[in-house]
Amino acid sequence: MAAKRDYYAVLGVERGADDKTIKKAYRKLAKKYHPDTSAGDARAEEKFKEATQAYEILSDPEKRRLYDRFGHAAFDGSGAQDAGSRGNPFEDMYGFGGSGAYGGQETRRAYGSGDRGGYRYEYRFGSDGMDDILKSMFGEDLGEGLGRGGANLRAEISVSFEEAAFGCEKTLRLDTGEGAGPQSLRVRIPAGIDDGKSIRLRGKGARGRGGSPGDLLLKVNVGKKPGFERQGMDVYTVANIPFSTAVLGGEAAVQTLSGKVLCRIREGTQSGTKIRLKGKGIVSMKDPKVRGDQYVTVQIQVPEHLSGEAKRKLGEFQAACEGRAYHRAG
Repeated sequence: MAAKRDYYAVLGVERGADDKTIKKAYRKLAKKYHPDTSAGDARAEEKFKEATQAYEILSDPEKRRLYDRFGHAAFDGSGAQDAGSRGNPFEDMYGFGGSGAYGGQETRRAYGSGDRGGYRYEYRFGSDGMDDILKSMFGEDLGEGLGRGGANLRAEISVSFEEAAFGCEKTLRLDTGEGAGPQSLRVRIPAGIDDGKSIRLRGKGARGRGGSPGDLLLKVNVGKKPGFERQGMDVYTVANIPFSTAVLGGEAAVQTLSGKVLCRIREGTQSGTKIRLKGKGIVSMKDPKVRGDQYVTVQIQVPEHLSGEAKRKLGEFQAACEGRAYHRAG
C-alpha cells in the first residue's frame, strides 16, 4: 500500500495555515475533483477522497493538533508501537481512530448502471461543516446526497434525434445497490434536450441511513439523423433542386422534422444559398412556445444525361443569355 501523503501537501497549504486558508484550499480541490464534475475518472475520485480526508483532520482543532504531533499514526493505528500497545492509543481518549482514517463515520455507497455498464463510488463524511461546504459549491440537493441522506447516482440513456426533439418516455433499468436488484424506472425525456445534457430525477438515487434518497442524474445521449445537423435549437439541412428550378424559380419540397413543406425558390438562386424556415427547428426546453429555425442550403442538381433535344434547347438558352445566335456544333 502506498504511503499516505502529508495532509498539508494534499491541500497545498503551509503547516501554519489558518482555518480560512485550509477551507478555501479544500473547496477548490473538492470542486475540481468531485464525482459529479469528473464522473468516471478514477484518479479524480482518489484525489477527491484524499482531499476530503485531509480536510476532515485539519479542519478539526483537536485532530489537527494530534496530526501535527504524531502524523498519520494518530489515526490509522500505526502509532501503537510508540505507545507500547497494539491498539490505537488515541481512540479511547478522543473517540476516533480505529481501523479507518476517521472511525465512527458513515460510509456512503451507491451503485448505478446505464448504457455503458455499471459504476460504483464510495465516500466517507463525518462533519456537518463538510456538508455545508459541498452544499455551497454544488447546491442543496447535492450536499444532502453526499451527507446524511442518500447518494446521488449517475446513469446514461440513449434516444433518437426525433425523441430528443419532441420528447418521449423511456424505461431505464437501474440498480441502486440496496439489495433489491435492477429496478425498472419510467423516465420522461423533455422535448428539446440536447446531446450530452443531464436531467435530475429527484428522489430516485440511493437511500441513506437518514431516510431521504438522493437524486438520479441521467445523461442523455442523442443519436444522429441522416441529413440533419443540430446546433442549439436550430437545425441545418440540404435541398437538392433541379437546374431549371434554380434558373426560372419555383417550388421545392423540403424535409423538416414535422414532415415535408414546399419552399419557394427565387429565380436565379445560386448553389450554396441558405433559406430560413422560421419555427421549424427544435423547441425550447424553457418555453415550449419558442422554437428554433431550420436553415436549408440549396444545392443545384446538374443533369448527367441529356437528350439531343435537351442539349439543343440548353444551347439556345446559353446563346440567348450571351446575346448571340445559337449554332449547333457538328
